[in-house]
Amino acid sequence: MAEEGSKLSYFAFGLGLGLAVGVLFAPKSGEETREYIRARADEGRDYLKRRGDELREKAEDAIDRGRSAVSQHREHLSAAVEAGKQAYRDAVSGRAPEGDQT
Repeated sequence: MAEEGSKLSYFAFGLGLGLAVGVLFAPKSGEETREYIRARADEGRDYLKRRGDELREKAEDAIDRGRSAVSQHREHLSAAVEAGKQAYRDAVSGRAPEGDQT
């Protein structure tokens, strides 16, 4: 686990160093570079917001499907329990189970 943190810190350091060198040696003026960075940051923010909304919708759909499946299984289980209770009552009373007309 410590090795992963070390790798992450090296990555962050390299990213920062690359960004600093890129800004220092950029072929554009400071004003143009700042505007470029600002525009890219805005694009990134918009992309992340859009992806977040998409993922939220997918999660809500998955939750709804899960709730529906649980509800359906609950109904089936309830019906099976009731059928078992009825079969037990029939067996105790000595009657043939419903559907068994032999």
